[in-house]
Amino acid sequence: MKSWKTLARRTILQHSKFLVVEEHTVELPDGRIIEDWPWVITPDYINVTAVTTEGLFLCFRQTKYSVEGMSLAVVGGYLEPGEDPLEAAKRELREETGYEAEAWLALGRYPVDGNRGAGVAYPFLATGARRVAEINADDLEEQELLLLSRAELETALDAGEFKSLPWAAAVALALRRLK
Repeated sequence: MKSWKTLARRTILQHSKFLVVEEHTVELPDGRIIEDWPWVITPDYINVTAVTTEGLFLCFRQTKYSVEGMSLAVVGGYLEPGEDPLEAAKRELREETGYEAEAWLALGRYPVDGNRGAGVAYPFLATGARRVAEINADDLEEQELLLLSRAELETALDAGEFKSLPWAAAVALALRRLK
Protein backbone atom coordinates (compact mmCIF):
# COMPACT_ATOMS: atom_id res chain seq x y z
CA MET A 1 0.00 0.00 0.00
CA LYS A 2 1.12 3.52 -0.73
CA SER A 3 0.75 6.56 1.52
CA TRP A 4 -1.10 9.73 0.70
CA LYS A 5 1.13 12.57 -0.45
CA THR A 6 0.80 16.18 0.71
CA LEU A 7 1.13 18.46 -2.32
CA ALA A 8 0.32 21.79 -0.65
CA ARG A 9 -0.86 23.22 2.65
CA ARG A 10 -2.19 26.54 3.80
CA THR A 11 -3.23 27.84 7.21
CA ILE A 12 -6.91 28.75 7.42
CA LEU A 13 -7.06 29.38 11.20
CA GLN A 14 -4.21 30.40 13.49
CA HIS A 15 -6.13 30.48 16.75
CA SER A 16 -3.36 29.99 19.33
CA LYS A 17 -0.50 27.69 20.24
CA PHE A 18 -3.23 25.17 21.07
CA LEU A 19 -5.07 25.17 17.73
CA VAL A 20 -4.14 25.69 14.10
CA VAL A 21 -6.28 24.49 11.20
CA GLU A 22 -4.79 23.91 7.77
CA GLU A 23 -6.22 22.95 4.41
CA HIS A 24 -4.11 20.43 2.51
CA THR A 25 -4.02 19.38 -1.09
CA VAL A 26 -3.35 15.65 -1.09
CA GLU A 27 -2.72 13.04 -3.72
CA LEU A 28 -4.22 9.61 -3.12
CA PRO A 29 -2.30 6.46 -4.10
CA ASP A 30 -4.55 6.06 -7.19
CA GLY A 31 -3.60 9.56 -8.40
CA ARG A 32 -6.81 11.38 -7.42
CA ILE A 33 -6.29 14.84 -5.92
CA ILE A 34 -8.27 16.24 -2.99
CA GLU A 35 -7.94 20.02 -2.89
CA ASP A 36 -9.45 20.81 0.53
CA TRP A 37 -8.43 18.18 3.09
CA PRO A 38 -8.81 19.67 6.62
CA TRP A 39 -5.87 19.17 8.99
CA VAL A 40 -5.90 20.06 12.70
CA ILE A 41 -2.71 20.90 14.58
CA THR A 42 -2.77 20.68 18.36
CA PRO A 43 0.15 20.08 20.71
CA ASP A 44 1.35 16.55 21.34
CA TYR A 45 0.59 15.35 24.86
CA ILE A 46 1.37 12.74 27.48
CA ASN A 47 -0.75 10.71 29.86
CA VAL A 48 0.73 8.90 32.85
CA THR A 49 -0.74 5.96 34.72
CA ALA A 50 1.26 6.09 37.95
CA VAL A 51 1.54 3.39 40.61
CA THR A 52 2.87 4.19 44.07
CA THR A 53 5.40 2.14 45.99
CA GLU A 54 2.38 0.78 47.93
CA GLY A 55 0.74 -0.44 44.70
CA LEU A 56 -1.94 2.27 44.56
CA PHE A 57 -2.85 4.12 41.36
CA LEU A 58 -2.78 7.93 41.22
CA CYS A 59 -5.92 9.32 39.59
CA PHE A 60 -7.95 12.49 39.65
CA ARG A 61 -11.64 13.05 40.05
CA GLN A 62 -12.25 16.20 38.02
CA THR A 63 -14.35 18.14 35.58
CA LYS A 64 -13.44 19.00 31.99
CA TYR A 65 -15.20 21.42 29.68
CA SER A 66 -16.12 18.78 27.08
CA VAL A 67 -16.96 15.99 29.55
CA GLU A 68 -20.39 15.79 31.13
CA GLY A 69 -20.24 15.54 34.91
CA MET A 70 -17.34 14.25 36.94
CA SER A 71 -14.70 11.97 35.45
CA LEU A 72 -11.71 10.04 36.59
CA ALA A 73 -8.47 10.98 34.85
CA VAL A 74 -4.79 10.18 34.86
CA VAL A 75 -1.95 12.70 34.84
CA GLY A 76 -1.69 14.47 31.52
CA GLY A 77 -0.41 17.53 29.76
CA TYR A 78 0.95 19.07 26.61
CA LEU A 79 4.58 18.85 25.59
CA GLU A 80 6.44 22.13 25.56
CA PRO A 81 8.06 22.98 22.19
CA GLY A 82 11.06 20.68 21.71
CA GLU A 83 10.36 18.73 24.91
CA ASP A 84 10.97 14.99 25.01
CA PRO A 85 7.76 13.04 25.83
CA LEU A 86 9.34 11.21 28.79
CA GLU A 87 10.62 14.46 30.26
CA ALA A 88 7.15 15.97 29.84
CA ALA A 89 5.63 12.95 31.60
CA LYS A 90 8.03 13.29 34.53
CA ARG A 91 7.39 17.05 34.74
CA GLU A 92 3.60 16.65 34.65
CA LEU A 93 3.60 13.87 37.26
CA ARG A 94 5.55 16.04 39.68
CA GLU A 95 3.58 19.24 38.97
CA GLU A 96 0.12 17.66 39.14
CA THR A 97 0.66 15.19 42.01
CA GLY A 98 3.90 16.01 43.80
CA TYR A 99 5.11 12.47 43.02
CA GLU A 100 8.21 11.15 41.25
CA ALA A 101 8.54 7.58 39.97
CA GLU A 102 11.47 5.15 39.95
CA ALA A 103 10.64 3.34 36.71
CA TRP A 104 9.08 4.51 33.46
CA LEU A 105 7.69 2.53 30.55
CA ALA A 106 6.60 4.15 27.29
CA LEU A 107 3.30 2.60 26.16
CA GLY A 108 3.46 3.82 22.56
CA ARG A 109 3.06 6.78 20.24
CA TYR A 110 -0.45 7.32 18.88
CA PRO A 111 -1.66 9.92 16.38
CA VAL A 112 -4.92 11.23 17.85
CA ASP A 113 -6.83 11.25 14.54
CA GLY A 114 -5.42 9.14 11.72
CA ASN A 115 -7.02 11.30 9.03
CA ARG A 116 -7.09 14.81 10.50
CA GLY A 117 -4.00 15.16 12.69
CA ALA A 118 -4.83 16.65 16.12
CA GLY A 119 -1.48 15.83 17.71
CA VAL A 120 0.19 12.70 19.02
CA ALA A 121 -0.49 10.99 22.37
CA TYR A 122 2.32 9.42 24.39
CA PRO A 123 1.00 7.25 27.25
CA PHE A 124 3.38 6.11 30.00
CA LEU A 125 3.35 3.73 32.94
CA ALA A 126 5.25 5.04 35.97
CA THR A 127 5.93 2.66 38.86
CA GLY A 128 7.49 3.10 42.27
CA ALA A 129 5.96 6.55 42.65
CA ARG A 130 6.47 8.40 45.92
CA ARG A 131 5.47 11.84 47.14
CA VAL A 132 8.39 14.29 47.07
CA ALA A 133 6.78 17.74 46.79
CA GLU A 134 3.60 19.73 47.03
CA ILE A 135 1.25 19.87 44.03
CA ASN A 136 2.17 22.73 41.70
CA ALA A 137 -0.43 22.42 38.93
CA ASP A 138 -1.78 25.25 36.82
CA ASP A 139 -4.88 23.33 35.73
CA LEU A 140 -8.06 25.30 35.21
CA GLU A 141 -10.33 22.50 36.37
CA GLU A 142 -11.04 21.53 39.94
CA GLN A 143 -9.55 18.16 40.68
CA GLU A 144 -9.12 15.81 43.61
CA LEU A 145 -6.14 13.45 43.81
CA LEU A 146 -7.19 9.86 44.56
CA LEU A 147 -5.26 6.71 45.41
CA LEU A 148 -7.06 3.65 44.01
CA SER A 149 -6.36 -0.04 44.39
CA ARG A 150 -5.99 -2.07 41.23
CA ALA A 151 -9.46 -3.55 41.76
CA GLU A 152 -10.96 -0.07 42.17
CA LEU A 153 -9.16 1.15 39.05
CA GLU A 154 -10.34 -1.82 36.97
CA THR A 155 -13.92 -1.40 38.21
CA ALA A 156 -13.85 2.32 37.36
CA LEU A 157 -12.44 1.60 33.89
CA ASP A 158 -15.08 -1.06 33.21
CA ALA A 159 -17.84 1.30 34.45
CA GLY A 160 -16.79 4.07 32.04
CA GLU A 161 -15.69 6.43 34.81
CA PHE A 162 -12.68 7.52 32.70
CA LYS A 163 -14.86 9.56 30.34
CA SER A 164 -12.18 10.66 27.89
CA LEU A 165 -10.69 8.09 25.50
CA PRO A 166 -7.03 9.03 26.10
CA TRP A 167 -7.41 8.46 29.86
CA ALA A 168 -9.23 5.16 29.41
CA ALA A 169 -6.67 3.99 26.84
CA ALA A 170 -3.71 4.96 29.05
CA VAL A 171 -5.18 3.02 31.98
CA ALA A 172 -6.03 -0.02 29.83
CA LEU A 173 -2.55 -0.09 28.27
CA ALA A 174 -0.92 0.20 31.69
CA LEU A 175 -3.05 -2.55 33.22
CA ARG A 176 -2.20 -4.82 30.32
CA ARG A 177 1.53 -4.32 30.94
CA LEU A 178 1.15 -4.90 34.69
CA LYS A 179 -0.42 -8.38 34.33
